[in-house]
Amino acid sequence: MGISKPLWLKRGIPVGHAVQNYALVKTTLESLGLNTVCEEAKCPNINECWGGGTATFMVMGDECTRGCKFCHVKTARAGNSLDVFEPQKLAQAIKEYRLDYVVITSVDRDDLPDQGAEHFAECIKKVKEENPMLIVEVLIPDFRGNTECIQKIIDASPHVISHNIETVKELQRKVRDVRANYLQSLSVLSYVKKVSPKTLTKSSIMVGLGETKEQVLQAMDDLRKIGVGALTIGQYLQPSGLHIAVTEFVHPDVFEEYKKIGEGKGFLYVASGPFVRSSYRAGEYFLKNIVEKQGKK
Repeated sequence: MGISKPLWLKRGIPVGHAVQNYALVKTTLESLGLNTVCEEAKCPNINECWGGGTATFMVMGDECTRGCKFCHVKTARAGNSLDVFEPQKLAQAIKEYRLDYVVITSVDRDDLPDQGAEHFAECIKKVKEENPMLIVEVLIPDFRGNTECIQKIIDASPHVISHNIETVKELQRKVRDVRANYLQSLSVLSYVKKVSPKTLTKSSIMVGLGETKEQVLQAMDDLRKIGVGALTIGQYLQPSGLHIAVTEFVHPDVFEEYKKIGEGKGFLYVASGPFVRSSYRAGEYFLKNIVEKQGKK
């Protein structure tokens, strides 16, 4: 039997205007056949984000070719055929929501020749073309470290490129698919910064999986060495009994300590808390200011 959730992990349900926004987001997504990581990954913030009219869009289908032990997204040897109209549908949904900041992510598509990099890039380009004032953040897969694939994303000119190391170095094999690894993820973020120094890079760590404080701080150092500017740290929550178990519910005071330490190490932005996720709505406002100060591309 798993350990019980503490009081600080209890969330309320949306009320009033938030309920209407939630319904609008869900209806629009369903009508256009679009996916969100909010639903697929059972994000605990879905009520807050959808109630506020925000969603993190997930392109290239809802089936991932990886089988990470923490993730609730469906897995398959091969995903469905790519929807050639998805870039336009995505741009349309964003226009309807009147967003000024959007996060686009994707499943892994190891079954495709270019792992879906060209399709992902087309989504970015179309969204920017039809929403010229929009700030675009992308949360990309590792593309198995293939720099040609990563370059396609860079050439599409998103304002923020995020890729998650997910956990500390010592727990990678325990937590992630065997095709993913710590050094490969670092190489993705390092390549982005090397080729496009002005692009803000970002990563994320889950805690509560058995990591030590020293290991978390080492991960911070590793990310800072390659110029990563933004970091999110959140509590891992087991999405089902088939997934890796939680070993600890980290106290909010520890998250606050991680935030202060991260800021001291030079991150431009650190979001750290039990409900923080890599696509964290509250962080959009801060990252938006950073991007605008740097000058949008």
